[in-house]
Amino acid sequence: MLQYFPKGLLPVNLSGNPPDENPELRVKQLILVRHAKSDWGDPALGDHERPLNKRGQRNAPEMGARLAGRGIRPDRIYTSSALRARTTAKIIAEALDYPAGDIEQVESLYHAGVSTWLDFISGLEDSLSCVMCFGHNPGLTELAHFEFGCELSNIPTCGVLTLDFAADHWAKVPGTQPEQVDFDYPKKKPTN
Repeated sequence: MLQYFPKGLLPVNLSGNPPDENPELRVKQLILVRHAKSDWGDPALGDHERPLNKRGQRNAPEMGARLAGRGIRPDRIYTSSALRARTTAKIIAEALDYPAGDIEQVESLYHAGVSTWLDFISGLEDSLSCVMCFGHNPGLTELAHFEFGCELSNIPTCGVLTLDFAADHWAKVPGTQPEQVDFDYPKKKPTN
């Protein structure tokens, strides 16, 4: 059974095994975020350059605050190069005290399909435990549903899917089911 610990706290290893041999200490957390709602008001703008609309500008800080409240602290943030994804990433990064200048733009994540996502995930540095990625539908929903077995038909704008995998290498994540899944989105009512 896996145990999860807040970022910054180290689990106590009671197994007697060295940490690199203890499977309970190996978790990769993948956080997939669909960009916030974008503005379609200017037909002269190409798809890649569409900004967030007013709802998107409200939802992104709200979702960032929810993630911060859960203690999420990504080791690395990657984003599609589209303006709406970059803007969403910057707003959420600010809420998580992640430096905006450290966000990495990845051109291939712009409207990436499942195979592109799988190649990207497989190539992540194993030193990273928690990675947050900003992208687009239908690729994100298809990745979650078909590859990771999540029972959802749509990741709405600014939706956040957090997947925890019992894996020591990112290359092992594709083709495995997550140990824990959390799905949040702006219209979801808090459960208290």
